[in-house]
Amino acid sequence: MNWLNDLVHNPFLITSISSWFIAQVLKTIINACVTKKLDWERMIGDGGMPSCHSATVSSLALFAALRCGCSSFEFAVCTILAIIVCHDAMGVRQEAGKQAAIINEMVEHFERILKQEITDTDLKELVGHTPLQVCAGILVGFGNALLMHFVFFS
Repeated sequence: MNWLNDLVHNPFLITSISSWFIAQVLKTIINACVTKKLDWERMIGDGGMPSCHSATVSSLALFAALRCGCSSFEFAVCTILAIIVCHDAMGVRQEAGKQAAIINEMVEHFERILKQEITDTDLKELVGHTPLQVCAGILVGFGNALLMHFVFFS
């Protein structure tokens, strides 16, 4: 069970997971302030402000830079991963969300015309992020990585 102990005490994993958690909590609070209701699905759902994906991978990249150095293999891998994830969150996933919104509208329109239900499932519209949401996620990730490096794992 040494591997389990190593896993639980891995500072890279703890930093990344805690960044994800912080961003999810912030996203839930921000959503509650905007909509005036608490939606617990925001704690596990995609999309919204800030981007949890961006917070997770950016904290990992910065933590790797702080612990291993900017010339390390670890930093290089984490940075490339962060770039891909952040780009995907703003690109493909955001477009998928826009398409889902249009398809949901079309289904509602046809259901009104046909006066019958076509499907009982709506497509998820909150799957991607705006550039601002990604930047906010990166800031959350950087803040947590700095905190973890200088306070918890110094």
